[in-house]
Amino acid sequence: MAENPQTAPRPRPLSPHLTIYRWPVTMATSITHRVTGIGLAFGTILLAWWLVAIASGPEAYQTFASLAGSWFGQLVLLGFTWALAYHLLNGIRHLAWDLGYGFTPATANRNSWIIYILSVLLTVGAFALAYAGKGGFNT
Repeated sequence: MAENPQTAPRPRPLSPHLTIYRWPVTMATSITHRVTGIGLAFGTILLAWWLVAIASGPEAYQTFASLAGSWFGQLVLLGFTWALAYHLLNGIRHLAWDLGYGFTPATANRNSWIIYILSVLLTVGAFALAYAGKGGFNT
């Protein structure tokens, strides 16, 4: 028996494909905030490994230090440092939102770009201090 066209379910509309849809910067900052939070959780495990290695003696610490000093370890440390800087700055923005500030679209967009830029600058600054400062990484 054929279905009545008036009672047949209509097909659901399709969302725009990712190549068509343009992400607002505020959506990107929201997603990045969640991703950096997960990254910080994994980074905390590395921090715990570092502390356990220090407490376990020179051999354990040397194992950790050799991995942390490699190019891959430095890349992970760079990512952890950026995630920490970004999550901190975006958390401050969320605190301002909780207080009722910065909700206009222009302000939210501007602050989103500022957070991305400042997080990169803080990360570069932290690495510059670590490598070039007194008692730095390479001294």
